[in-house]
Amino acid sequence: MTTAFYSHPDCKRHEMGQWHPECPARLQAIEDQIISSRIDAFLEYREAPEADVAAIERVHSRDAINRVRENVAALEGLGSGYYPIDADTMLNPHSWKAALRAAGAAIAATDAVIAGELDNAFCSIRPPGHHARPSEPMGFCLFGNIAIAARHALDVHGLERVAIVDFDVHHGNGTEETFLDDPRVLMVSFFQHPFYPYTSLHESGHMVNVPVPAYTKGDEVRRLVVDKWLPALHAHKPEMIFISAGFDAHREDDIGQMGLVEADYAWITREIKSVAQEYAKGRIVSCLEGGYNLSALARSVVAHVKVLADLE
Repeated sequence: MTTAFYSHPDCKRHEMGQWHPECPARLQAIEDQIISSRIDAFLEYREAPEADVAAIERVHSRDAINRVRENVAALEGLGSGYYPIDADTMLNPHSWKAALRAAGAAIAATDAVIAGELDNAFCSIRPPGHHARPSEPMGFCLFGNIAIAARHALDVHGLERVAIVDFDVHHGNGTEETFLDDPRVLMVSFFQHPFYPYTSLHESGHMVNVPVPAYTKGDEVRRLVVDKWLPALHAHKPEMIFISAGFDAHREDDIGQMGLVEADYAWITREIKSVAQEYAKGRIVSCLEGGYNLSALARSVVAHVKVLADLE
């Protein structure tokens, strides 16, 4: 199989203060672990391009986009500093380019996978995306990278059905809001509840977003995947699968209070991959979301990528 690893140095230049857990060191930890695990030679490294603003506009309002672009432009004029989107989400002078690279990686990976150049891809990018609402950035997220890629697959490539799998510890409220009225997109997720972003859940046939209590462990998550996710995925028959790959449900990650380990992420990835092979020609694009304990994050990404690349 050909699995690509998309990233770009611009994604490390976006930072929100030394105190912030969503930090550039996350990407460096992943890169280091990929090398130390000796799987780097089996991946195709690709540089993330900048997304066209028109592609972002398929998901986000011009006001949401301009809030990022214009405030970053003001910081660029100063040469330093931060602009607060909210208490947890900051812009620095490099945030606009980082956001374009993050969305651009997801789009480029989608293009390459659909063209048959790649079997699948992992995008090691930041800022993350699944909290970004169509109308506003929030929750460490500027633009909805996975949502933008999924909409690109539907509207540009003409796919009829896609699925989004989100295994971050937080509810992907931005992704859900984007596709709430679009039955072409099945979204399946689990997330700790009650927990940030404290959003209302919507019941519908194509939104299978399952809240779980704090301290939920891997065996319980595996059961809900079998009982909730897989029947929905098989019924939907997606032509491509997108993964919001957050690793902050790991038991070592202090952001949440769940109990997953690397073996659980590998198992989930195998199940997703099996569905993709049955209905979607194996086509998967995975994008980094959360994961803030650097060691646990890096080990979990390697476990995820090993499955994607048939390197177990």
